[in-house]
Amino acid sequence: MEERRAGGGMEEERQRYAEDFGLLFEGFGLARMVGRVLGALMIADPPEMSAEELAGVLRASRGSISTATRMLVRMGLVERVGRPGERRDYFRNRPGAWHELMRREMEGIVAFREMAERGLGILEAEGRDRPEVRLGLEEMRDFYAYCERELPAFFERWEKESGRR
Repeated sequence: MEERRAGGGMEEERQRYAEDFGLLFEGFGLARMVGRVLGALMIADPPEMSAEELAGVLRASRGSISTATRMLVRMGLVERVGRPGERRDYFRNRPGAWHELMRREMEGIVAFREMAERGLGILEAEGRDRPEVRLGLEEMRDFYAYCERELPAFFERWEKESGRR
């Protein structure tokens, strides 16, 4: 009986972890179910789960699991895998996903800097060159320019450090 309670406690902790992962994602403007699925996969043992297994563990519909897994695959955080002799798809965390996600964010950083510069150009062309009007765009440009300069060194350090593991 003790073992059953201990196992039940761990199952509750896994459920809570997946739910908290969902809340974390929701806090960043993403769908809660996407985070819940990723959370479940982060601690899955074995590391692959089918959509049916995810639906059971998360007590969710197959439709919501399907939507969430498609989004996670598109984001590059999860990959779809097959098993020999089975028609069903399984999902698992994609190796190197976090690193690649941040590398793709670099494209967004460049785009935000360029938009700030474009806005500043518009203000200059219109003769609205007052500091209080420019302030937000200058802060945006400077912040993203800083990120553009610093992130390559960050990635280089990470690759050296993670290569040692």
